[in-house]
Amino acid sequence: MSENEDRIYDVAIIGGGPAGLTSAIYGARSGLSSVIIESVSAGGQMAQTEHLENYPGYSESTSGFDLSETMLEQAQSFGAEIVYDEVLSIEDSDDAKTLKCAFGDVRARSIIVATGARPAKLGIDKELELTGSGVSYCATCDGNFFRDKDVVIVGGGDTAVADAIYLSRICRKVYMVVRRDVLRATAIYHDRVKELDNVEILWNSIVERISDEDGSLCGVDVRNRISDEIRFLDVSALFVAIGTVPNTEFLCDMVELDQRGYVVADESCCTSAPGIFVAGDARTKRLRQVTTAVGDGANCIESVSEYLIDSH
Repeated sequence: MSENEDRIYDVAIIGGGPAGLTSAIYGARSGLSSVIIESVSAGGQMAQTEHLENYPGYSESTSGFDLSETMLEQAQSFGAEIVYDEVLSIEDSDDAKTLKCAFGDVRARSIIVATGARPAKLGIDKELELTGSGVSYCATCDGNFFRDKDVVIVGGGDTAVADAIYLSRICRKVYMVVRRDVLRATAIYHDRVKELDNVEILWNSIVERISDEDGSLCGVDVRNRISDEIRFLDVSALFVAIGTVPNTEFLCDMVELDQRGYVVADESCCTSAPGIFVAGDARTKRLRQVTTAVGDGANCIESVSEYLIDSH
């Protein structure tokens, strides 16, 4: 990255997922010199989604990988650059901000944090191996692939209950595995989920073992934490909804984070630090989807443009 160390970009975008790519499209198209810094490959979690059915404009599902490549090509067609590196820290100075990366530095007048969040894992055997083959972290993304089948969802918060309600409309039977004897979800969800005939809640329970056949999940063992009784559930899918972990560790004390590590910002995408913005799943928000990430990416550039005008 040595050739970029002397250049000062208008905006450096950390993360090449849908939020970052949209920021690059909007930024470069509006005449801002823009660089994406991506540690793995364009698309982020979206690129790992085999079938993307709820992104507007596709009457048939498209792959997240293909959509990622299309977005990257579009950003580059307007002049955005992409560098494959990992941002380790950020340093601020009067004329620019310096992104300290593994293979060199990048300097920019403004920064968009679009690093996303990763789903929290159960941490049990075969969980990673069967991800995409029965193990899922997004009910609205993958639920339709298990229409009229029995499924299990782990979690007791708002996301888990909302997912259970959603899955109850398309699946034959939905088991909810809740670690405690109450739901953490807001009160309005409690009555809704309890009224559903095809949803069964297993209280004080955890998923202890995953079974598979021919490379696909075929059941789970659930243990009651009080009685130690093991119950086998003959299900086709395991949906994990125990939260997400934002990829914000490198920010340290640069911007305000909430207690879970998400960057505090509203739809303007402005953080507590002047010149640093956030878009996508790393931001405090209610719904984390490709479509909301894209919306953040567009809003973010509006805020970046205003900042660059006001600061020069």
